[in-house]
Amino acid sequence: MAADTADDSHGGNTAEERRFAVAARQVAGAAVLSLTGELDHDTVEPLRTALAQQIEAAPARIVVDCAGLRFCDSTGLNALLRARAAAAQTEGAEIELAALQPPVARMFEITGADAVFRVHADLDEAFAGTPPG
Repeated sequence: MAADTADDSHGGNTAEERRFAVAARQVAGAAVLSLTGELDHDTVEPLRTALAQQIEAAPARIVVDCAGLRFCDSTGLNALLRARAAAAQTEGAEIELAALQPPVARMFEITGADAVFRVHADLDEAFAGTPPG
């Protein structure tokens, strides 16, 4: 996979913020947001902030790496769906998901959201055939 740059963590010192974190970096010209922990009503704000920052930066692709995401409720799903719509409308960017863990994948399957997003098995698959950037 391509070299990573600009590691930027979102999260803080409260118990809720320690339960969830977002780290942003650039890979092969795309923004990658790596999620860790539990995404729910109490922890969603760092994700909303990171998505808004990436949409404003206008990359063609935003890949959300869910390898470290243990839980996602409807609030997290809604944040991703809203960001997907905003990215498509304002910048024409695409938001993709990678490495959905079974509990998170199940929620996306039940709601049909897995048909809305391009979903990759992992980051390697998401960037397969992408020239290093």
